[in-house]
Amino acid sequence: MLGLMQDWPLLCHRIIDHAATQHADRPVISRSVEGPMHRTTYAEIRQRALRVGQRLERDGIRLGDRVATLAWNTWRHMECWYGILGIGAIYHTVNPRLFPDQIAWIVNDAEDRILLTDLTFVPLLESLADKLPTIARYVVLTDAAHMPKTTLKNAVAYEDWIASVDGDFAFKEFDENTAAGMCYTSGTTGHPKGVVYSHRSNVLHSMIASMADAMGVSSRDVVMPVVPMFHANCWGMALTGPMNGATMVMPGQRMDGASIYELLNDYRVTCTAAVPTVWLMLLQHLESTGSRLPYLDRVVIGGSACPRAMAQRFQDDYGVNVIHAWGMTEMSPLGSLCSLKPEYAELDGEAKLNVQAKQGHPPFGVEMKITDDSGRKLPWDGRTFGRLKVRGPAVARAYFKGEGGNILDEEGFFDTGDVATIDRYGYMQITDRSKDVIKSGGEWISSIDLENLAIGHPKVAEAAVIGVRHPKWDERPLLVVVLKKDETLGKDEILGFMAGKIAKWWMPDDVVFVDEIPHTATGKIQKTTLRDRFKDYVLPTAEAAE
Repeated sequence: MLGLMQDWPLLCHRIIDHAATQHADRPVISRSVEGPMHRTTYAEIRQRALRVGQRLERDGIRLGDRVATLAWNTWRHMECWYGILGIGAIYHTVNPRLFPDQIAWIVNDAEDRILLTDLTFVPLLESLADKLPTIARYVVLTDAAHMPKTTLKNAVAYEDWIASVDGDFAFKEFDENTAAGMCYTSGTTGHPKGVVYSHRSNVLHSMIASMADAMGVSSRDVVMPVVPMFHANCWGMALTGPMNGATMVMPGQRMDGASIYELLNDYRVTCTAAVPTVWLMLLQHLESTGSRLPYLDRVVIGGSACPRAMAQRFQDDYGVNVIHAWGMTEMSPLGSLCSLKPEYAELDGEAKLNVQAKQGHPPFGVEMKITDDSGRKLPWDGRTFGRLKVRGPAVARAYFKGEGGNILDEEGFFDTGDVATIDRYGYMQITDRSKDVIKSGGEWISSIDLENLAIGHPKVAEAAVIGVRHPKWDERPLLVVVLKKDETLGKDEILGFMAGKIAKWWMPDDVVFVDEIPHTATGKIQKTTLRDRFKDYVLPTAEAAE
């Protein structure tokens, strides 16, 4: 016997329909690429998204066709998303921070038909255009007054492009399992792999993100997704915000501390999200100017581990709640968030920070397990390390074109490539990527724990830890440090700061000070580059052991 409920497909464009009906006048505020601030509403976003859909159809885009975007977080990018989704085409957010050859490879692999781009990236695309044979037209997200002269094929200014249709159009109906969007993995090994989201998975993910123990977004919030729309679905915020009727503040291309602070303060942002490197710049700006954060209620920090010192500064110095989060492109991307269950709710000080160092517990819709290398399940005791595996309605079951083959185990779990512990209350903590964990004398050392500890030193801006060859112990940790501007620090001082806070045998064998640490296109520390740079590095302890 089946239920007698209506068949109401979970389609992403229903989100903007709802926002335009229930929250029609709610502001969407953007820093435009041209410079000035721009203000619109959900009702206007929907009306212009209908024009996008209508114009795409006129250009021959049909159900299942891929439309690429190479753009920052602005109202125009949001309009494009919903217009693409509304006709059953697939938005493909391209990360401009990838190497040009990787961008070309991804666009060709996706077989994108049209490419919508911000002014910033026109020169890049002109240099790549002859390598992008599937692109029939380039739409530059600007108006006629700012449209540059360009050699791009059939190039047109966005405002002219959508002005050529009347908006008398309706979004389509189709199966909720229809593909909605594509993001590619960062491609740390081999070519990037395409992850294909469905309308159903995107809507469910946005519902999951809205939960009180997740991002807790409501119509009373002012939400600023600093995380770009080309980073794993903007962590869902470009869908979650409209779903809940939150005011949206879109930061455009300026990601420096002063620019981010300006928007947080001027528009009274209550909830924001980004990777730690962005918040490091903001905290440095606050420290140098003596500015405060009177309106900000909570900040979501993910992409890489949130340093303990960062959480402490946000909470103790500025009164901002920190939500440590974890996820992956393959998870749409949210996997866990570190809100405090009743078992931990009364903690404060160091005890609270100990819990907040964890990536948190999974919301409904995400299941987790940890296993050993043979697939045997390991206990949730907060101490036992294992391979972290996940499953759920917004978790990938395969990559685009079958790349990578079967990616699920016999129970349907996806191996994240992370090493983690899970405690008795379900709180997960990443201890390393499986390829980054340091194996010393048959035991594992967490590079993430060492990095977070080193960043706690007041003179340290950023730190990375890698394993370096050792004749006796196989590998030993090397600490790589970037200092804050105009600071000096010696090896003995930083090691003395770390001493006593970790097991003695975890202590780095040496420290190297550098001007900068390389990052991936998604803002994560590029450990592969560091390992290659220091592959011949001889530790002082190695010389003594030989």
